[in-house]
Amino acid sequence: MPTNFTVVPVEDGGAGKSTLEGVFSEEDEEDISPRRSYSDVTPRESSPFINNTDQDQENYYDGKNMALFEEEIESNPMVSSLLNKLANYTNLTQGVTEHEEYENEEGVTKIRVKSPQMGTFIGVYLPCMQNILGVILFLRLTWIVGTAGILESFAIVVMCCTCTMLTAISMSAIATNGVVPAGGSYYMISRSLGPEFGGAVGLCFYLGTTFAGSMYILGTIEILLTYIVPNAAVFVAEKKEGEAEAMLNNMRVYGTCCLALMALVVFVGVKYVNKLALVFLACVVLSIMAIYAGVIKTVIEPPDFPICLLGNRSLQNHNFEKCVKTEVIKNVTYTTKLWELFCDSRHLNATCDEYFTLNNVTEIQGIPGLLSGVIKDNMWGDYGPSGMLVEKKRQSSVPAQDNSRDIYMPYVFNDISTFFTLLVGIYFPSVTGIMAGSNRSGDLRDAQRSIPFGTILAIATTSFIYMTCVVLFGACIEGVVLRDKFGDSVKKNLVIGTLAWPSPWVIVIGSFFSCCGAGLQSLTGAPRLLQAIARDGIVPFLQVFGHGKANGEPTWALLMTAGICEIGILIASLDAVAPILSMFFLMCYLFVNLACAVQTLLRTPNWRPRFKFYHWTLSFLGMSLCVSLMFISSWYYALVAMSIAGCIYKYIEYRGAEKEWGDGIRGLSLNAARYALIRLEEVQPHTKNWRPQLLVLLKLDSDLGVKHPRLLSFTTQLKAGKGLTIVSSVLEGTYMTLGAEAKSAEQNVKSAMHAERTKGFCHVVVSSNLRDGFSHLIQSAGLGGMKHNAVLMAWPGAWKQAEDSYPWKNFIETVRETTSAHQALLVAKNIDKFPSSEDRLGEGTIDVWWIVHDGGLLMLLPFLLRQHKVWRKCKMRIFTVAQMDDNSIQMKKDLQMFLYHLRLNAVVEVVEMHDSDIAAFTYEKTLVMEQRSQMLKQMQLSRNEREREAQLITKLGTKSHGNLNDNATATPDHRVHMTWTKDKLITERNRNRSEPNVGVKDLFNMKPEWESLNQSNVRRMHTAVKLNEVVVNKSQGAQLVLLNMPGPPKTKGGDENYMEFLEVLMDGLDRVLLVRGGGREVITIYS
Repeated sequence: MPTNFTVVPVEDGGAGKSTLEGVFSEEDEEDISPRRSYSDVTPRESSPFINNTDQDQENYYDGKNMALFEEEIESNPMVSSLLNKLANYTNLTQGVTEHEEYENEEGVTKIRVKSPQMGTFIGVYLPCMQNILGVILFLRLTWIVGTAGILESFAIVVMCCTCTMLTAISMSAIATNGVVPAGGSYYMISRSLGPEFGGAVGLCFYLGTTFAGSMYILGTIEILLTYIVPNAAVFVAEKKEGEAEAMLNNMRVYGTCCLALMALVVFVGVKYVNKLALVFLACVVLSIMAIYAGVIKTVIEPPDFPICLLGNRSLQNHNFEKCVKTEVIKNVTYTTKLWELFCDSRHLNATCDEYFTLNNVTEIQGIPGLLSGVIKDNMWGDYGPSGMLVEKKRQSSVPAQDNSRDIYMPYVFNDISTFFTLLVGIYFPSVTGIMAGSNRSGDLRDAQRSIPFGTILAIATTSFIYMTCVVLFGACIEGVVLRDKFGDSVKKNLVIGTLAWPSPWVIVIGSFFSCCGAGLQSLTGAPRLLQAIARDGIVPFLQVFGHGKANGEPTWALLMTAGICEIGILIASLDAVAPILSMFFLMCYLFVNLACAVQTLLRTPNWRPRFKFYHWTLSFLGMSLCVSLMFISSWYYALVAMSIAGCIYKYIEYRGAEKEWGDGIRGLSLNAARYALIRLEEVQPHTKNWRPQLLVLLKLDSDLGVKHPRLLSFTTQLKAGKGLTIVSSVLEGTYMTLGAEAKSAEQNVKSAMHAERTKGFCHVVVSSNLRDGFSHLIQSAGLGGMKHNAVLMAWPGAWKQAEDSYPWKNFIETVRETTSAHQALLVAKNIDKFPSSEDRLGEGTIDVWWIVHDGGLLMLLPFLLRQHKVWRKCKMRIFTVAQMDDNSIQMKKDLQMFLYHLRLNAVVEVVEMHDSDIAAFTYEKTLVMEQRSQMLKQMQLSRNEREREAQLITKLGTKSHGNLNDNATATPDHRVHMTWTKDKLITERNRNRSEPNVGVKDLFNMKPEWESLNQSNVRRMHTAVKLNEVVVNKSQGAQLVLLNMPGPPKTKGGDENYMEFLEVLMDGLDRVLLVRGGGREVITIYS
């Protein structure tokens, strides 16, 4: 029916648009569904930009200027839209800062997000300075200088600062290679090295940050109980030897209380911690300034901090005022408090300590000043065991015979054994904190500029401070004072405080608040780091720590952090906790350097950092330095840290969620695979390295599921996880129409491979016919040197009952192609009866029938199968066939010797097959085979003829078409039975046998029919029948029978006869594996 329509010209504009909408409203509604289905079929990648909504797609196409790209615009954005998204991109603040909440007029709570405004100085430089300059500088650096000497202390500082500087260079390269969201070092490592390394190192960094919180809390309590309020101790030692244990218990009690208080502050809100951050930073800066001011003042006027020496031994002077044994008052000699400490009474005739009697008391200045020349005495180290007395070098003394009571005297002792490597582990935490800037990447105005510049400048500044402090401490302070860890010789003053100006309390108060602030920051940052790892989903058992309060505060992660932090506090020793967190930080820095080195060496296209002052050699040097410092500090702690990281790595690899982050390890694997493939292709593999690289040809059912999953089980048992396995199948059709089905089939095959624990690759192809598909797979599967050398497939069991001849013809063509490609072929009969990977075969045998030598594959396959737990208990038997002219005894000896040289354990048996007349059954079998073949050739119809015949039969059965019925009745039933079934054969035999005089009939009556037979077929059938009799007789109870597979006929005329021969050969056997070698030796007697 013709349709009348009128073309109305409409101008571009709003009115025209509305008119068109009214005219084509129904058509638009009808056009929606195909567009949606197209988008469903072709899923596109989610946009990597923030604030991406589906509404933006409506504005992609407007007007006629881009009509040529109309279809592209539906799935890809215009450049103008892309640039608009980039311009409006904001890196939202995540992590440390808490969102400020306010209520609108309706009373609904909303979140106001401040745009990042921090610059380099505030956002990176000062936080790094605050984190680097901390508890070790104030509490341990003077002791390290006194113990190790200026030169060795300087070497420790240079090593550690070089390590952090090289790590900062690598970190700067990674941080400037694109936008770094909040997450800092964990984000950089995980996205550069993959989820396994990222999770392992992220958890190590988390543990390091948590133990750093323990160290800062212990430092806070040490300052509180030792220098501010010593009388607040809960545990007081009754004897001098119990003072150390009492101090540790006090640290545990006060440390636990302090931890609980800090955790409560963090739980209430981190905005209070952020507001106090400036106060804590001011304390650090003022303390540093006070130290340098005190050094300058020592040049003008050294401070008065006298120390008392008995002989050359330093004394604790907080229990006496005057450094003399006796004093004369009005011509009367009185003993002092010092006398009472070493003697049993105040009288002059009291019994005193031998060393006290033999040596005089000397008072010297603890801070002689910068120009005193004390630097010469402090140049070299003075290590010693725990309990060693702190003595002044070059000071004369008279040794005592009995030193057993020295421990009860007011001497200054070493509380721990000291050696160089211990000091490295204790000092290294003082240079950590370089990640403070990268951890705030979400709060920076320009992270790619601020992180490198601010971090490197902060490390340079702090390195200068540490190096100058080492030299200045050694040049200004007396050696015995430097080695006095707790300031007992200077009236319980903080040693570094004695150098400060205007008062030691500046350093005491400043270091106290500095440690408090650092502890709060550790308890703030560590839970968020754990929350980030948990939310990434790479460690399943950490999922619970990804949840928190409504505003995002990580409550559960905070509880976990406090629990781990309590472990460090129960250790109660700053010197014992410091090496632990050194290991975890060094592990983190090691992998930052590794990430930069890997990305640089791989030269991935996405590796384009804006920071140009890096090189892979610097990253490799930093990585080597990290490993060296780990084992220098404590080799057993290093092994423990690596073991923890390794266990986490393997856990994530086997149990964790699979993530694809474009990491460098995957790129490294690709490069290594490429290099290996190129090397493999250069030369053919040696016989000693030959192993079956399988191409498994699967058949799929109508639901695209695997029809024979036991074929995958057998693959797993044969490979035992080694070598190449390519599992493939073919769909018949075109890829344009069956693309989705091919992907679905591939997923089904992968699921079946996972269920059967088959490790390998999956490939489903679409071809116009199955024959070409399998041919293409045999020719092109694999890559380079990693190509298959063997094909595994199932025997087409129902080939006789098939409606068409395609299955067995495809099978024979596959046999021919594998032979032409010089590839081995394995054909499994009754594959569904093969054992699964969960089965365990008990007693049984694997029988090998070695008829023809085609490379030794028949003997290698049972050996490989017995490596798997399914076939492990089965014994191997080898049968070989001897002809009339063969010496069976000698053959058995030779075969046993051959197996001995092959290192194979097997029972050898030689079966003699004498020449015999061809039986009548063989002739009959051959006759039936040829008659069936001839019948199929004569009555073979094309596909179109079959369809016409089917239509004809359908019409014959339809009552409504009387004229067709009339035509059909004119011709009798000429429909052809195209299958020669077993029932027909038995019926025909019985009919012939029921004829009269059947008993008198002899073999010569059928002679004319036999003479017309192909004698080649008769001989082949004779071989198949006789060999089958022998095999069934010997191996009917075997768990598996391996047979040489005869070659296919050279011409296609005998294809069906070939299938019949194989069927006869395998008749009566349950599990059979036909093996055809690839034309090369695969097993050798040589080592």
